Amino acid sequence: MSDVTRRDMLRIGAGVAAGAALGGAGALPASAADKTFKPEPNASIRVLRWKRFVQGDEDMWMKNTEKFTKATGVKVRVDNEGWEDVRPKSALAANIGNGPDVFVGWLDDPHLYPEKLIDLSDLATYLGDKYGGWYDAARRYGTTKEKGRERWLGLPLGASGALLNYRKSWVKEAGFDKFPTDFENYLKLCQNLKKTGHPAGFALSHATGDSETWMHNILWGFGGKLVDEKNNVAINSPETVRALEYMKELAATFIEGVTAWSGVSNNNAFLEGKISLTSNGISIYYAARTSARPEFKVVAEDMDHAAMPIGPVGRPMELHLLSQAYIFKYSKFPNASKEYLRFMWERDQYVPWQEASLGYVSHPLKAYGQTPFWSSDPKILPFRDICDRLQYHGYAGTLGYASAACLADWIVVDMFSQVTSGQKTPKEAAAEAEKRAQRYYKI
Repeated sequence: MSDVTRRDMLRIGAGVAAGAALGGAGALPASAADKTFKPEPNASIRVLRWKRFVQGDEDMWMKNTEKFTKATGVKVRVDNEGWEDVRPKSALAANIGNGPDVFVGWLDDPHLYPEKLIDLSDLATYLGDKYGGWYDAARRYGTTKEKGRERWLGLPLGASGALLNYRKSWVKEAGFDKFPTDFENYLKLCQNLKKTGHPAGFALSHATGDSETWMHNILWGFGGKLVDEKNNVAINSPETVRALEYMKELAATFIEGVTAWSGVSNNNAFLEGKISLTSNGISIYYAARTSARPEFKVVAEDMDHAAMPIGPVGRPMELHLLSQAYIFKYSKFPNASKEYLRFMWERDQYVPWQEASLGYVSHPLKAYGQTPFWSSDPKILPFRDICDRLQYHGYAGTLGYASAACLADWIVVDMFSQVTSGQKTPKEAAAEAEKRAQRYYKI
């Protein structure tokens, strides 16, 4: 995702000006700041978003919402739901044509029902022009092609990073002065951590955001992929088999019980000192750093973050949990809903929200990477460029109904889990994943 188009260069140039404003030096041109969407008379909207793992996220989101109501008179009800509940509730609303006006959901959920969503192209273009442009993966997730033009279905909020959270002292005890960056030494580290009594722990279950992210790093790192560039199912390949064989060795080093983990299990295990290494966002560090418990303070001091290791393909291949907002056409107040999103994505609201949550969600707009708080703590910095490194999960094909459905059906996750549990051989699991994926890609 390092390809830079001429349009990107123009937007990066615009982002320099925006970056200066973010640092307090200079102002945005009036033309860039004038875009608004006039709410309908007596508008009242309902927003459904995922519930926090970081308290500062929810607190500041609600403060910004109150600020919006005060500025516009639009009443806003915000329902904060568990991560796993957002997707089915969104699907239900799409099917019955009734529910919250705005959903803040996951990945390519909007691609499941594009015909039922309001076009956000004017809003997304405005924000992109003002704040240095959208990262490529964010643009892929937010847009679709219709009649030869790009249409924004969703408005990317950012990505909750699935980086490696590790205990520095235990990694050193396992024989590594620096965290390994390649698959071979990464496996050796995990094997040594188990020998020293401080095993790693990664979800091998249907834990939204925890399992599908780090598993794709292994699959893609060996060159495996669900589909090719023409959307032909390509998961049953020698590269996938090698990834599965590697995963079987890796999973053997994990703490027991990971096949039944939920979204909070790895956080708790890490904070309680039961594991030395896991994949997670910054929520563990946030909880440890802000806790009054002395044992958690010790964890905060001893932990750090690292990018996912690089496999034989030789380049970063990271999937992070991108979140984006979308508005259903059944909404009686589409302008008020769009104005709410514009308000929440603007610098005066977005940056304080990001700071309050320690960068729990990494920005999809390039200019926000110049915010000073990213350099305030070296343990936060690894999360800054997540959206720049993010690989979209439909890789190497397109995003759409099939890619969204395959992720929702846990095809890649189940494939790895079948091998690590001994239910299937790598070849058997790859073949079954192929059959399951073809059901969607043949539609």
